[in-house]
Amino acid sequence: MTVSKTKRWMNVRYTLLAAAAVASLAGACSDDDDDDGPGTGARSGSSGSAGKAGSGQAGESDTGGQGGTSTAGTSGGGTGGSLSLGGTGEEPTEGGAGGETFAGAGAGGGSGGSDDGIDRDAFRPEELPFDQAAFEALSLPEGFSINVYRTGLGQARMLGVHGPHVYVTQPMQGNVVRLIDEDGDGVAEDQAVVASGLPMVHGITFHEDDVYLANVHNVYRATVAADGSFDGLTSIIADLPDGGQHALRTLGVGPDSLLYISVGSSCDACQEPNPEHATLLRSTLAGQPAGVREIFASGLRNTIGFGWHPTTGALWGMDQGSDWRGDDLPPEELNAIEAGEKYGWPYCYADRQVDPIIQGPPGSTKAEYCATTTPPVLLNQAHQSPIGFAFYTGDTFPDRYQEGAFIAFRGSWNRKPATGYRVAFVPFVEGEPQDIEDFVSGFLNEAGTATFGRPAGIAVAPDGALLFTDDTNGIVYRVQAE
Repeated sequence: MTVSKTKRWMNVRYTLLAAAAVASLAGACSDDDDDDGPGTGARSGSSGSAGKAGSGQAGESDTGGQGGTSTAGTSGGGTGGSLSLGGTGEEPTEGGAGGETFAGAGAGGGSGGSDDGIDRDAFRPEELPFDQAAFEALSLPEGFSINVYRTGLGQARMLGVHGPHVYVTQPMQGNVVRLIDEDGDGVAEDQAVVASGLPMVHGITFHEDDVYLANVHNVYRATVAADGSFDGLTSIIADLPDGGQHALRTLGVGPDSLLYISVGSSCDACQEPNPEHATLLRSTLAGQPAGVREIFASGLRNTIGFGWHPTTGALWGMDQGSDWRGDDLPPEELNAIEAGEKYGWPYCYADRQVDPIIQGPPGSTKAEYCATTTPPVLLNQAHQSPIGFAFYTGDTFPDRYQEGAFIAFRGSWNRKPATGYRVAFVPFVEGEPQDIEDFVSGFLNEAGTATFGRPAGIAVAPDGALLFTDDTNGIVYRVQAE
């Protein structure tokens, strides 16, 4: 599918002023870091000292250098483990781009910057446990209801569905869990671990009777047995780029029966030394050495959620914008992702607007580079942190939802006021997205000071209901049409 660049921008529902990008520098401390960190474990601000910078490039942010792949170390109250993932997570440390500690990974990182006295949690809403009254006050479109599908899942992240089976990944625990609803009442009464010992396992997808899983450096494949268990788990790719700021990988199998792997940027905004960062990679299902992977599309800072339109087969994904440019810049982007295209990061965003902070590319100006990029089709409020993305393929929702897309927005952490914390719906008409609208909202209180849920993974259940995770309270929710 080919969408003209003119038509792409005509569909954008967002007003941007170039001057706002420059003006926002004075208030950069109110921006947020729409990253994919799990949101559990020690807060990054508690780091005693940043880990070694590793291979990261010095960033262009006014807050200091950006972290690279840190060596394992003690930071954020957690002791570094074998993964050596310093700089991962959703919140920068006091020394640059750091993150939270999970699975024993060093959360430090950051190649410079001084202690500027900024409270990195100043505008982060308080994360509250599940609250029944708040749950009952969630807002949904007329004709839909919501229930708790399963609780007690720890860090419930991405969802996968294969036949009658529903799965959830748990990066912190290193597990994949099957959720069991034997009586079909819309509540999973049991669960079973089907894969373990996979630190930071995140992405999950299926092709025929095989399951594919991804963690920081690896893609694994196994056979799905009739009872839903996994047999013969084997690593088929073992050299994905180091994590850096965005370490959690997602993946999917396209209509071409090829494997697509999202690799986020190693930093907030920098010139990547490894061209495989900030990309979608494409590989054969055999992985390597039988298959040679390629960069399918680039300039995608962190497109965690992506999928193929059920009718057109076109690939769509929601990308997270950079931080420290103000409360409303840069916007999150819905992109029509095509082979060989460049989507702007780190030099430009929205309608090829030049990022005023980052240095230009070698041998060119930022404006010249941006003129060669592909702009987004729709824009969304900055810093809402899109995670899961799924086209509706069931048959129980009303007609307007057929072949539309659902997006889980995990929410901001230091924007004021806070934003996101919702599930959104994108109606598609004749293969084109029309808007981004609320579908499930109300996890964030009206004052923007507290939240009892951060949506992350999303999938269509075997019965046509919509499932999504809350990765802070370990809950899977289920939405059905009444």
